[in-house]
Amino acid sequence: MQMKELGRSGLKLPAIMFGGNVFGWTADTAASFRLLDALMDAGLNAIDTADAYSRWVPGHKGGESEAIMGVWMKERRNRDKVIVATKVGMDLGEGKSGLSAKRIEYAVEASLIRLQTDYIDLYQAHKDDEATPLEETLEAFGKLVKAGKVRVLGASNYTAPRLAQALAVSEKLGLPRYESLQPHYNLVERAIFEDALGPLCREKQVGVISYYSLASGFLSGKYRSAADAQSKARSAGVQKYLNEKGFALLKVLDAQAARLGATPAQIALAWLIARPEVTAPIASATSLEQLQDLEKAARLTLDAEAIQALDAASAGF
Repeated sequence: MQMKELGRSGLKLPAIMFGGNVFGWTADTAASFRLLDALMDAGLNAIDTADAYSRWVPGHKGGESEAIMGVWMKERRNRDKVIVATKVGMDLGEGKSGLSAKRIEYAVEASLIRLQTDYIDLYQAHKDDEATPLEETLEAFGKLVKAGKVRVLGASNYTAPRLAQALAVSEKLGLPRYESLQPHYNLVERAIFEDALGPLCREKQVGVISYYSLASGFLSGKYRSAADAQSKARSAGVQKYLNEKGFALLKVLDAQAARLGATPAQIALAWLIARPEVTAPIASATSLEQLQDLEKAARLTLDAEAIQALDAASAGF
């Protein structure tokens, strides 16, 4: 399995990081265990989750995904073989939100308990908190690294100016810095990352773990009309791509998939893997069949013809 170093952290990731938001949401505990077992067998041992997963499900409070992972790792006795990435900062209700020192101190302990571990490989700010000084946030994160509770720090959903500011604060104060960024980036969401965030990450050697890598399933080719997206868990996320431009891109994905003996999802993920700034795209699955797409994509190298065709078809997104 191809491995890449995450920023300057020394932490190495496989070509694809698995999105654990499905655990306890679209995959129940038994299905989650099957997926996790298959991921390990495939060498895709990096799992991304968050304390907020899956609070959007009626009756859930957040932490369900972490809890499933914790039970699985305890039963399998394989914590040392899993790269665990989780996040803090989203609103969990009852004043539990943001990136204050107090919130981070409480949240990390709760995540460690749910994950049934004494350390987190990659601990990420889930979103920027402009109400809290970056100095306070980064000092709190730095204490976790010093205490051995966190190995590497990362950020998600930061703008380029705020990420640059955070990196500067860390350097000025001699604190551990954000070694990774989680941006929204894929074939139909290129501009925001490529205009400013990508160049910044490349300049500062910040690793990139892109999320929504398949555009909520649109780039898998399973949504070819508005009717296809009705009553699906992720349907709201694909509606804006169901247009002439989006369908034209799907035709190019279909053509390259047929030429290379792959699926559209594999091609879309392989395009991200080939981007020089990207360490590992995040992608999820709810079945073993879907998981095979991820494994094959992780081992697929696109040729120049495929990359040029996809670049041209996705230009302007």
